[in-house]
Amino acid sequence: TALRLRREAESLRARTMSVLKIAFLSSAVLELLAALGVAMVAVYVGFSLLGEIRFGTWTGRLDLTEGLFMLLLAPAFFEPLRELSAVWHDRAAGEAALKGLDALAAEGLSIRGLAEPAALASTEAPGIRLENLAFGYGADEPLILDRFNLDIAAGEHLALLGASGSGKSTLLSLIAGMAPCVGGRIVIGGIELGDDTVATLRGAMAWIGQKPHIFAGTIAGNIALGRPGISRGDVADALAAASLGKVADAYGGQPLGEGGIGLSGGEALRLAIARAACNPDLKIILADEPTAHLDADTAADVTETLLALARGRTLIVATHDPLLAARMHRAIRIDADFAMREAAE
Repeated sequence: TALRLRREAESLRARTMSVLKIAFLSSAVLELLAALGVAMVAVYVGFSLLGEIRFGTWTGRLDLTEGLFMLLLAPAFFEPLRELSAVWHDRAAGEAALKGLDALAAEGLSIRGLAEPAALASTEAPGIRLENLAFGYGADEPLILDRFNLDIAAGEHLALLGASGSGKSTLLSLIAGMAPCVGGRIVIGGIELGDDTVATLRGAMAWIGQKPHIFAGTIAGNIALGRPGISRGDVADALAAASLGKVADAYGGQPLGEGGIGLSGGEALRLAIARAACNPDLKIILADEPTAHLDADTAADVTETLLALARGRTLIVATHDPLLAARMHRAIRIDADFAMREAAE
């Protein structure tokens, strides 16, 4: 693990420096061009006022007022040239993301069921059954899960415990239908998870990760996420459910930075909980390390908020936090051989 971490850190360093080299070079060139443009305007204005240049004006000579006005407008005129650098980097980031998606597609990994979801007929929290589940990330890779069986009762709160890499997050991804199983099947509320049912089943789920992505925009926009039928009242109720009312009042209509700049880790998690609370069809909550990297007090607050949202719903949490696991109805541990044994009732 240490050697792998060192290799990944070195790879990250090389890629970061490569990106920064291009960023600094492009910014320097564009800034130089903008500065030269402003300087040329200043030279023209100065020599015109001295009477050395007598062209470029429609009527008569350039006076002091007009010259100052031109100098004040010159930086704004060349501002789009400066912004070109940022736009270029956004384009490069988008191309890198597309290449990453192409690489995943080439490996045969794809997200299932991107069709418009329909609401589940049942209004009750469903049970979940995993039967002889098998999964691996590649044909040449060893199976992460092999003949895995698990029954989760309707409305049960379950904690998945185990070492890093034991398959906890993979289990959540498979239940969410983010990847197809190699073998076995997943049955949710009596409906087998498949290509024709995954969109409907996923419509009743919410995913709460340890690092939820926050988009550049308002808090309300980050909660609604453009979903149809989400009203301002629904957003207000979700803010109250996630105890984010004071934060929302402090920001008002002010936009957040991309990636959640301006929010603490606990506030970002509360925002993810508010997103889930805005789903009127929510019946299953999948939480992946929701209290990781949080201090004890913040973790306790997030736990209480999560449990309040999960009341009457099926909750599955992958965690290393013994305090969070102790608040669940049941906890199971996945050992190195991917066998399951009950840890608490």
